[in-house]
Formats: sequence, structure tokens, C-alpha cells
Amino acid sequence: MDHLSLAEVERIARSAHAGQTDKNGHPYTEHLAAVAHGVAARGGSDEQIAAGWLHDAIEDDALTREWLADAALGAATKAIVDALTKRPGEPLEGYTARILATPGALLVKQADLAHNADPARLASLDPATAERLAAKYRRTRELLGLDPESA
Repeated sequence: MDHLSLAEVERIARSAHAGQTDKNGHPYTEHLAAVAHGVAARGGSDEQIAAGWLHDAIEDDALTREWLADAALGAATKAIVDALTKRPGEPLEGYTARILATPGALLVKQADLAHNADPARLASLDPATAERLAAKYRRTRELLGLDPESA
């Protein structure tokens, strides 16, 4: 079976998230691009880069689980996207355990956290939100065995 190219995955992700903005009011696709590029910069595979583009698609209801199951993507990409999709009411410990149990998912989450916790991005938020998110990202890095203070 032929898989979608990275350019096709990028187009799908950009289309699926069109019109969405992040907490700073920027187009959400800027975050997806930063994660995909962060995965590539960390030596990630094409399947991991594709997962970087799609990592929030199911969680944000931009695409469905059915779409993911039927998409022309490799099994690793599908597994990573699934691992990175938070379940409603799921404790952070369960979410991070699933990431650690899924080959290739940690690198994608590391790129996601690096962009989310970028001091320049956090500085543009109100102080209470910035501190709440910074603490959440530190805790997530701790649970994943990553340096809590690094990107």
C-alpha cells in the first residue's frame, strides 16, 4: 500500500486545522509546523514527522479516529498519533505511560513540548495562564523522563 507523502500529510493537517488558533491567537498550523520541524531536527523518521503534523488532529476533532484508521499512513504513524491523543478525563500519568510504551512517540512529544513551552510563546500569555502551562509542561517532562527544565 502506498503511503501519503509528507507533503500530502502536511496539506491534510493544514486543511483539517484551518481557522483554528492557539492560545496566543496565532494560526494553529504554526504549532503543527514547529512540531514537525522539531521532530525532523531531532532526527525523527518520516513516520514520526507525519505524526508531528497530525499529533493533535484527533484530540482537537479536526480529523476522526475512523479517518486515522483508514488513512494511507504507516502503522508507526497511526500508533504515535493515537498515543499522543489525550482521552477525556485521562490522568497525565496514564497519558505519559502510553507515550513511553509507543515506539517513536516520545520524540514527537518532546518536539511538541519544546514548542509549547517556548518562553517567547509563554511570555505572550497572561501570567497566570503562562505559569499554569509551564508547570504542566514541566510535570509532563518529568513523567516522560525528560529534563524538566529543558526544551
